[in-house]
Amino acid sequence: MRFALPCLILLGACTGENPFTGVTSALTAPDNQRGAVEVAVKSEFPAIMAQIDAGGGPALTAAFDAAGVPSEDRPARIIQLQRDAGLYDANPGALTQALLVWGGSQMS
Repeated sequence: MRFALPCLILLGACTGENPFTGVTSALTAPDNQRGAVEVAVKSEFPAIMAQIDAGGGPALTAAFDAAGVPSEDRPARIIQLQRDAGLYDANPGALTQALLVWGGSQMS
C-alpha cells in the first residue's frame, strides 16, 4: 500500500504526463477565473444541479465556460457530475473546485 504513490508518480513519468496536473490547475487558477467560476456556480446553484441531472443546460454551460472546461470534455464531465451528485448537492464550493480541476489548466 505504501508503494502506491511512488508507482503512480513513476507511471505518470513513463507516459510523459503529470498525474497531478488537474489538481494543481485548480490551485493555480487565476483569482479572476476562480471568482468567475464561483459566481457562476453560486448564483445558479439550484439550476446547475437540476441541469446536471437533466444532462445539460445554460447555467451549467456558463459554469463550464467560466472554468474553461473544453467543449469536447463536457459530456463525460456531466456523466461524472451525475454519478457524484451527492458530493455536490449541498456544496457549491466542491462543484467550483471540480470545474477548476477540469478546466483551470485550459485557461491562460
